[in-house]
Amino acid sequence: MRYLLDTHIILWWLYDDPKLPGRDAQIISEADNHIIVSVASLWEIEIKRAIGKLVVDSGYIEAIKTNGIELLSIHPSHVVGLRSLPLFHNDPFDRMIIAQAQAECMTLLTIDKMVKKYDVEIV
Repeated sequence: MRYLLDTHIILWWLYDDPKLPGRDAQIISEADNHIIVSVASLWEIEIKRAIGKLVVDSGYIEAIKTNGIELLSIHPSHVVGLRSLPLFHNDPFDRMIIAQAQAECMTLLTIDKMVKKYDVEIV
């Protein structure tokens, strides 16, 4: 199965944070699952790092790739998908990740309760 990780999920997984739900850790570790991180998440991480809201190791992108996690670029179809998203969620990064999960028919791993309001499969 194909899973798109929300930003907090990839950070918790990378840094072995106990906030990561066990079911998510299991999904990420299962060899048969195709695990994906959006470039929108990398963008969000870098913005939060730059303004001092987040501390991350400078090698986190390489760690993502080294662990066999695919990076998903933002494509025009993802941007167009934003048009049909209701404004339940104001966070532009989360909105892009939702649009990508819809466009690419992926299941989204998140604990963000606002995401449940959208027509997207979540764990």
